[in-house]
Amino acid sequence: MCVFKSARHIYAQIINDEDGRTLVAASTLSKELPKTAERVKKAEIAKAVGTLVAEKALASGIQAVVFDRGGYPFHGRVKALATAARDRGLQF
Repeated sequence: MCVFKSARHIYAQIINDEDGRTLVAASTLSKELPKTAERVKKAEIAKAVGTLVAEKALASGIQAVVFDRGGYPFHGRVKALATAARDRGLQF
């Protein structure tokens, strides 16, 4: 699973390195995530993205991945995304 974050959004993809294909992707821009008018903390949104990517991966039959934090420190939004994905059953 690869993670990219910008000032506003966070993206997670599960990529097959051998084929160079994206198998599963989720981000704060995904239509599956509810849009809220109120301000929500970025870490809470990252948790929702982690949950969504894990659900999509498990539905596709993917249970174990390698986590690539993309050079970002493992805290804050990146940690929240990873923890939520692990809690949903994705192994890395």
